[in-house]
Amino acid sequence: MKKFIALFREPDGRTEQHTENAIKTHRQNWASWMERWHQHINGGSGLTLDGRILKDPQSGVIPDIYKNGTEIVGGFLLITANDLDAAAAMMQSCPIFEFGGYVEIRELQQQ
Repeated sequence: MKKFIALFREPDGRTEQHTENAIKTHRQNWASWMERWHQHINGGSGLTLDGRILKDPQSGVIPDIYKNGTEIVGGFLLITANDLDAAAAMMQSCPIFEFGGYVEIRELQQQ
């Protein structure tokens, strides 16, 4: 099995409002999806909106997170799969798509 990181990119939740029922359903869908794939998940987390950007030592510290328009990295998972195509197939049923997000999958380098 190979190791991958799944980076979840999504609209900044502060810019798009969802009903409480939609959020509850979304969380339940995540829980069900995580249970379905738990044997392939080796860690991960959602990320807060508090961060710092460092572009180089001379520029100082910017008190913000990186955004591309309103898009942010909202979380990540460390997963195992036979290959990149299998990892992508696993992600096709992921709830990240429900609120306009998407996932980038990258293989971890061998050490």
